[in-house]
Amino acid sequence: MPRLLRVALQNLRDLLVTAGPFALIAAGLLAAAYWYLQPTPPKVVTLATGQEQGAYAEFGKRYKDWLGRYGIEVRLRTTQGAAENVELLRNDASGVQVAFVQGGADSQPTLSGQPKDDGLVALGSLFYEPVWLFYREDVARRRLRRDAIEGLADLRGWRLNIGTPGSGVPNLMNRLFEANRVDPASVRQRTLGETPAVAAMLDGKMDAVVFASAPESLLVQMLLQTPGIRLYGFAQAEAYSRRHPFLSPVTLPRGVVDLARDLPPRDVQLIAPTAMLVARDDTHPALIQLFVQAARSIHGEAGWFQRRGEFPSERSLEWPLAREAERTLRGGTPWLQRYLPFWLANLIDRMWVVLLSIVAVLIPLSRIVPPLYEFKVRSRVFRWYAQLRDIEESVDDRKDAAHRLLERLDELDARVERLTVPLSYADELYALRSHIRMVRDRIGRAASPAAASASTPVSAQTPTSSEKTNP
Repeated sequence: MPRLLRVALQNLRDLLVTAGPFALIAAGLLAAAYWYLQPTPPKVVTLATGQEQGAYAEFGKRYKDWLGRYGIEVRLRTTQGAAENVELLRNDASGVQVAFVQGGADSQPTLSGQPKDDGLVALGSLFYEPVWLFYREDVARRRLRRDAIEGLADLRGWRLNIGTPGSGVPNLMNRLFEANRVDPASVRQRTLGETPAVAAMLDGKMDAVVFASAPESLLVQMLLQTPGIRLYGFAQAEAYSRRHPFLSPVTLPRGVVDLARDLPPRDVQLIAPTAMLVARDDTHPALIQLFVQAARSIHGEAGWFQRRGEFPSERSLEWPLAREAERTLRGGTPWLQRYLPFWLANLIDRMWVVLLSIVAVLIPLSRIVPPLYEFKVRSRVFRWYAQLRDIEESVDDRKDAAHRLLERLDELDARVERLTVPLSYADELYALRSHIRMVRDRIGRAASPAAASASTPVSAQTPTSSEKTNP
């Protein structure tokens, strides 16, 4: 193996041994934080809408397209309406996480104006859903001897379609009848879908229909322009809103339907519950953020009953506003998301507090890595000093012959020559080799007198008898 590669591999091994535990601790903390915070949202979410061809169904398609740009698949679930949507949200097995809900549609009314506490949260109010009560003028003339209805009490005995049981209109109309002291049993209520009910009214089989919907509904726009069909105006709209906080008084301006034909010919006062986005409280915060951003894009424009930027808002909510929805409604699109892909911006946004905490913990721990690395590298050199000292002590003790000590020293020197250390620690290696030479020289000096003594003849060392007697 080339020396350069061997040096690189040795240094890498030392770095892994010293910094590896630190890296494992950091990775463990990050993995634990990721598992606990779950920063990545699910890729699929189910949105409960409403009846086919209704406003909720049309808006659901727009939400699906908008969130699809961020890699989120929105599965639309057709329902009978807002009341069914609320029940689906409360049912853990339904799989519905977000739904359109009409104010006042829930069969469990809000108590004392306080938000409900049933595991659901609101993402904001989206638009006004006026109560559209259309009726036949000829029926009014025949029953009331006048062209227009003046109050809900005039509907006694009428054939009135209030929508399917799963929609929000039946519950809403019961509250309105109760406020007007009208016994619902005195009205011949029907529960057809919107389209069949409108067809029945146009055929004379139904006297009136009522539904709550955004003005974008095709049925609403068609009935507003149908001769012989009149829209009931709630002259007491302000009083309704005071009695029921989920209702708002709105005005259908004169000529807004058709300026050329001056439709409607006068301002019409209406009452309007507010359509809301409602979600389960365990919905991922990133999904809530995206739905609120989509609502800002889809419902933020001016319409028949609102000005630009009026929706989405925090008004007229029957459930507590989700914390992430509140942050998005007030702060808009997060700053990071304007410059980074959604997944990365969301990851940083969810993790930055934890990341700072982890960094604060790891900084003190990181101070021990350089000393450990230095110790690891220097130990490769210093561990040979034990053998070198043993050889040197053997010289003093004269336990081993010089040639045996030199053999041990040569073996030690050969091993040291194969050592690889970073350049910054080369002085330690050269110092060891210098010390090996010093011991070698000492062995040599110790061996010289012994060799000289061994080479001197015995006769030269022992005096003769004559030398002893004759000085």
